[in-house]
Amino acid sequence: MKETDLSMPTKYDPAAVEKDRYQYWIDGKFFEAERDSKKEPYTVVIPPPNVTGKLHLGHAWDTTLQDILTRVKRMQGYDVLWLPGMDHAGIATQAKVEGKLKEQGQSRHELGRGKFLEKSWEWKEEYAQFIRTQWEKMGLGLDYSRERFTLDEGLSEAVKEVFVKLYEKDLIYRGEYIINWDPATQTALSDIEVEYQDIQGAFYHMRYPIKDEDGFIEIATTRPETMLGDTAIAVHPNDERYQHLIGKKAVLPIIGREIEIVADDYVDMEFGSGAVKITPAHDPNDFEIGNRHKLERILVMNEDGTMNENAGKYQGMDRFECRKQIIQDLQEQGVLFNIEDHLHSVGHSERSGAVVEPYLSTQWFVNMEPLAKAAVDLQGGEDKVSFVPDRFEKTYLNWMENIRDWCISRQLWWGHRIPAWYHKETGEIHVSKEAPADIENWEQDEDVLDTWFSSALWPFSTLGWPDLDQEDFKKYFPTNVLVTGYDIIFFWVSRMIFQSVEFTGERPFEDVLIHGLVRDADGRKMSKSLGNGVDPMDVIDKYGADSLRYFLSTGSSPGQDLRFQWEKVESTWNFANKIWNASRFALMNMGDLEFKNIDISGEKSVADEWILTRLNQTIEQVTRNIDRYEFGEAGRHLYNFIWDEFCDWYIEMAKIPLYGEDEARIHTTRSILAYSLDQIMRMLHPFMPFITEEIWQHLPHEGESITQASWPVVRDEFHNEQAVQEMERLVSIIRSVRNIRSEVDTPMSKQIQLLIQAKDEEVVKELEKNRSYLERFCNPSELNIAIDLQAPEKAMSAVVTGAELFLPLAGLINIDDEIKRLEKERDKWDQEVTRVQKKLANEGFVSKAPEHVVEEERTKETDYLDKRNKVEARIKELKA
Repeated sequence: MKETDLSMPTKYDPAAVEKDRYQYWIDGKFFEAERDSKKEPYTVVIPPPNVTGKLHLGHAWDTTLQDILTRVKRMQGYDVLWLPGMDHAGIATQAKVEGKLKEQGQSRHELGRGKFLEKSWEWKEEYAQFIRTQWEKMGLGLDYSRERFTLDEGLSEAVKEVFVKLYEKDLIYRGEYIINWDPATQTALSDIEVEYQDIQGAFYHMRYPIKDEDGFIEIATTRPETMLGDTAIAVHPNDERYQHLIGKKAVLPIIGREIEIVADDYVDMEFGSGAVKITPAHDPNDFEIGNRHKLERILVMNEDGTMNENAGKYQGMDRFECRKQIIQDLQEQGVLFNIEDHLHSVGHSERSGAVVEPYLSTQWFVNMEPLAKAAVDLQGGEDKVSFVPDRFEKTYLNWMENIRDWCISRQLWWGHRIPAWYHKETGEIHVSKEAPADIENWEQDEDVLDTWFSSALWPFSTLGWPDLDQEDFKKYFPTNVLVTGYDIIFFWVSRMIFQSVEFTGERPFEDVLIHGLVRDADGRKMSKSLGNGVDPMDVIDKYGADSLRYFLSTGSSPGQDLRFQWEKVESTWNFANKIWNASRFALMNMGDLEFKNIDISGEKSVADEWILTRLNQTIEQVTRNIDRYEFGEAGRHLYNFIWDEFCDWYIEMAKIPLYGEDEARIHTTRSILAYSLDQIMRMLHPFMPFITEEIWQHLPHEGESITQASWPVVRDEFHNEQAVQEMERLVSIIRSVRNIRSEVDTPMSKQIQLLIQAKDEEVVKELEKNRSYLERFCNPSELNIAIDLQAPEKAMSAVVTGAELFLPLAGLINIDDEIKRLEKERDKWDQEVTRVQKKLANEGFVSKAPEHVVEEERTKETDYLDKRNKVEARIKELKA
């Protein structure tokens, strides 16, 4: 049953419309997947937001696109599962919890691991509820009965399964390597957690004395504090300048330790002095050279970035304070002879912002070569992952083909603890999903796994894997589409693909829809430092969720960034308000029409035939563009149809029969209004779920909620191309008359004579048939429609397809001004003729474009030439 029409308020108030509607959907279980149904499944897993804070505009954009897809597919009859969940975000969450403890005068070490994890879980519950509240305000159609968390029991089981299986296949190993170390959070970072920034630094040129000789060898470094860990100097084996020094020793300044001079092909003879200091514990390239020459690895820093006992008198100093002091000492000793300004790229922790330290550490790694190869090979087959836009596939493949081993251990407490135990006496390593039986003799690894290790399993671990008999896994995997930003292709997309290929033998999703970043109105990235961030909840409070959603989903094309502009959100609110007012007018004029009595089979006007045809075309265009993930194009077609055609033209034209006395025509018009509005609400629903549900509930309808209504389909019986042509001519005439009236300041309330010279009898018959519209919207004192008309001398004129209009406006028209106006119009048609003729002269276009498209351009050429010729003829008449 529809609600009482009068219950629709006179003004559109998004807060009132959206209030309690989400709970209605949740209570109705409209978003829950129907595993036992025979419907074809359609699965999307939400990119899990971190439980570190509240959602930002990027999350709002990302989830809106997913919501559009899942709502459309649900309406198209699929068994839709949109699975919600959140990520524990190891480094970020631990930093937040530690910060909160610090404010309370506590530290995690004082609490101990167990108590600290309790605090972390409390944080998770608090922020998870914030996120759910935001999802609710956004109107997201999530299946909460299947909500997951990356640290829940099921996902923890999957993580252990993957770790153990990879270890057993020698694809996970433990070793001492140079890793990216964050001294602020005191944990390892993977390569992609490091952001590089250009920093103004210096090259420090030094002379290292040669042992037992008067000579020295020159080297340069950007990090003089690391020289305390030097164990060699390397030169190229073919560098004649240093042949006599290879095999000898140099003396390390300040420390006095003797270091070898070795020959290695890695050294570039043309760069600097051709000699480089080797610090195997503090540089990845030096580490490899050190391995080749069996050099000692001397670590000179602590994990917090201070200097350790190997730094001698600098022990305890911060690394950058040490740099300042060591530079001063080296200058005093005459070792440092030149400081050269140098702009260089320095790695910073993505999480803490600290300068990353290349650091020798024992960590766990994934051997990426075989995993990456399998993922790359997948892209060569039929079951590849399709990237949208496809240019991002190259980005992905380039990364995978040049990938390095992945450091997966993190020196944290919050996360998946590594399932490895070390024997207290023998040092033997036990890797298993279960602890050793004699646990008293073993100690578990203190570290946890990189957050992305569990996130990489998200598309299948959330569905019950590794239990291959789990019904959700069997029905809903692989998933259909992943929606995410281009900034985490390396972090997340690539890892989900190679882990899925390794453990399920299938791609994790068919498509990856890539969007950009939300930027401010000036194109700058939103950040706390710039103070240009926008809270999506603030936008919703001001303009409603529907306005925000429509702006986000239609504001850019796939892969492109989106600029947030308040005035554009306001314009989408105006659009919603227009829909509200048009719907309210239609409902007020539907009387007691019920769904079962809707009948469109009666005699229809040209406006009726036209709006039903345009509705058909809009359904086709919107559906096609959504299928191609072109939400902006889908939104453009919807906007133009709803605002320009349905609201501005059809509703106005519908008033003629609605206010008449022909009951049959009234019923047909009411039926078309009800049917068209119903179909519009369904198409618009995925973009604007709240207002469409509200209006749909007032319309004559069947079913409980629009969320379960079927998606509109094209109905061939409602297609009438002739009506479209007739209506386009009527609209052109009415607009031309209105424009001319405006130019000579003649209001619509004042009647004027209108003469229409038709090109043939068919046009005359057509316009006579639709005379009521011309009289209603042009307000002529006299309306003449004929083939042969004598054009008045002092008249404004306009050219439309198949006809020429004349408005005698004696006393109001200035001949010179009219000629100028017509010359502008002629120039416009000149440009159109040139454009279309250039297109038709393009052999590539004519030979490759569909025949009907080429024919449309030829028809346009004829029409534009005719209009230009008529305008030119009128100019000549006025000049005569």
